[in-house]
Amino acid sequence: MMPTLQLPTSSGELEPYTVTNTPLSLPGADARRQFNRVAYSAAHVVANSLADNDPWLDQSIDWEQTIAFRHYLWDLGLGVAEAMDTAQRGMGLNWNGALELIRHSLDTASNRPDALIACGVGTDQLIPAPNTTVDDVIRAYEEQVETIEKLGGRIILMASRALVVAAKSTEDYCRVYDRILRQAKEPVILHWLGDMFDPSLKGYWGRQDHMAAMDVCVDIINSHKNKVDGVKISLLSAEKEVNMRRRLAPSVRMYTGDDFNYAELIAGDEQGYSHALLGIFDAIAPAASAALAQLGAGNKAGFDEILGPTVPLSRHIFKAPTRFYKTGVVFLAYLNGLQDHFVMLGGQQSARSLVHLAELFRLADKASVLRDPEFATERMRRILAVGGVA
Repeated sequence: MMPTLQLPTSSGELEPYTVTNTPLSLPGADARRQFNRVAYSAAHVVANSLADNDPWLDQSIDWEQTIAFRHYLWDLGLGVAEAMDTAQRGMGLNWNGALELIRHSLDTASNRPDALIACGVGTDQLIPAPNTTVDDVIRAYEEQVETIEKLGGRIILMASRALVVAAKSTEDYCRVYDRILRQAKEPVILHWLGDMFDPSLKGYWGRQDHMAAMDVCVDIINSHKNKVDGVKISLLSAEKEVNMRRRLAPSVRMYTGDDFNYAELIAGDEQGYSHALLGIFDAIAPAASAALAQLGAGNKAGFDEILGPTVPLSRHIFKAPTRFYKTGVVFLAYLNGLQDHFVMLGGQQSARSLVHLAELFRLADKASVLRDPEFATERMRRILAVGGVA
């Protein structure tokens, strides 16, 4: 008999909900997985819930559970995109904390031959101000790139809030990226994070219109194709991603960052497909792994059957204000027993409503991503009790 509980609705009422789906059947951690797409999961961090600090101001990480989660992703055959937006970079995790996280993860990965990892590099040690210059941005990027390269890490070159403030033209963006890419020791992954994820990045590449901005970005990439492994775009538009994908040099990968349309973009069309670098893969890692294995085996129907039901869940997690999606990602980790509590850096567990979390529970059930439905139901009850639902 499947568990039942009372869940709040958008009308402010409570209604009974009975879990209907059983978890996915997955191979063991030592099973060999054959993917025909490169797949990274951006990974969240587990806060130290017992730290005696000011949660809105201080950052304290539970390293044991944070690193255990990276092992969980690697066991499923997924790569780890470290210290990015999903790890609350710039929303609870500063550069010093990101660097400590990267050190821990690279050290752990060095003991696993199968561990694919790339690390987010930005300019977040530089606080944007009216007098911030392009040269300041270049120096900030160079500092982080040099630091991560010395640690042996691969680079994901993230968008810069400071560059938006400092740049006066598209030429300033070209100058910055030309300087950094020319110096990179190995090909990097560029990340174009849309303003729906971070409003302070509006007008990136020196253009307000996404298609005009794409012209600038594509030109930078194709002019430095030997230094660019790929580009992740997070614009939540399948049409824009496909348009850009078809314009890239053949050697440059498109990594989808579209948490609304990833299933169709990874599957691809007659002219190509996208690889994956997704925050939602943190929340649905078992389903992502199983679906990618089906695709690698040539079973497109199996891929669709597994990954398709996760799309409504992802669209709910990433609904506007999109930047608060991390709350849903961490909540699912809590429901699935991958961490002991629902506490986040910066107190971000409060960024979504109880009604939002209840709908997330329903959609996670329909997507078969609750590892143990009875366990998840009990944890959901604990959250409801804190919100006054007996």
